[in-house]
Amino acid sequence: MLLAQINRSRDLKQLIDDGFEIEVKGGHLIVHHIPYVNSSRQIKYGKFISTLALNNDVTMKPDTHVMGFMGEQPCNKDGSIITAIQHSSPNQQIADGIVMNFTFSNKPQNGYDNYYHKVTQYAKIIATPAQSLDNTVIIQTFKVLECSKEESVFLYTDSNSSRANINQLTEKFKGQRIGIVGLGGTGSYVLDFVAKTPVDEVLLFDSDEFLQHNAFRSPGAVSVETLNKRMKKVDYYASIYSQMRRGINVFSKKITEANIDLLEKLSYVFICIDDNRARSIIISKLKEFGVSFIDVGLGVNVADENLVGTLRVTIGTPEKHDHIPNRIGAAETDGNEYATNIQIADLNALNALMAVIKWKKMCGFYQDLKKEHNSTFVINTGQLIHEDYTV
Repeated sequence: MLLAQINRSRDLKQLIDDGFEIEVKGGHLIVHHIPYVNSSRQIKYGKFISTLALNNDVTMKPDTHVMGFMGEQPCNKDGSIITAIQHSSPNQQIADGIVMNFTFSNKPQNGYDNYYHKVTQYAKIIATPAQSLDNTVIIQTFKVLECSKEESVFLYTDSNSSRANINQLTEKFKGQRIGIVGLGGTGSYVLDFVAKTPVDEVLLFDSDEFLQHNAFRSPGAVSVETLNKRMKKVDYYASIYSQMRRGINVFSKKITEANIDLLEKLSYVFICIDDNRARSIIISKLKEFGVSFIDVGLGVNVADENLVGTLRVTIGTPEKHDHIPNRIGAAETDGNEYATNIQIADLNALNALMAVIKWKKMCGFYQDLKKEHNSTFVINTGQLIHEDYTV
């Protein structure tokens, strides 16, 4: 299937969005899974075959009202032939595995507006007798449309963006190589959100194993059997998100001065670790590399039998990073009796959402009027505070 061609043609795209099984093959539009009644009053499934009128690979108004059909002769529910649309029986091979057994003629006064109009009108005529015999018969199957490596980074079509008509905006993520340093609570949610964009690569960095406590602060649900495998976090998450997309690359190691060059050619880096010394090294090098980064922080404490705290997202770009020393600490917290490591899934997810939304603003997906470089969310007051604006 030529997905790029289909997405450029609004009528073909609408057929996909509405759940029709379509294919472009040999200059023809093939529509699969068309229910009909044969002469024995059995419900069968055939295919529509239509020539495609194209200009620069974009559909024009159909050049003929005639529709081809692969299958037995479609009939009314009593088994009689639908004579009103009878045309011819060419039994012509159109492409490999596609034979046009019949052609139908049903011409509106002004012809068909587009291929969506043509397919849906013929579908009503052919499928209605079958649906009157069995009300569970469907035309729109919403069958999963798989994508080749050449067509998409995803293993199947991003029908969500297509149905929302924002494909042109999601294109802004293409070509990017995203690094996620740390796959704890917040980092795992960052991965969940980033993996659903068409970035070329997502590089995962973490040396830890996926253990029982991780299951309670990460996306989805984990089985006992999986936990007992003691998988590396990067391998566990790669096994999940590789079911949806290509380009998940893993590094089961911490980022140190010895291997930090792995981050040099990336488009953006999400820093999701609570090791301040490592964070300081990473940020210093990313500034040197000229790579933009998004750093997250979550501080939660117990106070009066409640939890209080703050979520932080700080970004640095080649153009602005003078605010970093005032926003991100470089001193280590080991041995600090006031330091805590309270992680709650909803706060991790919110911290990740703040970071990913800011990244999408930086990419031009969302409008960004303030262009703040530091944001904090205060849990007990609900305040969202933006600071360090671009001058």
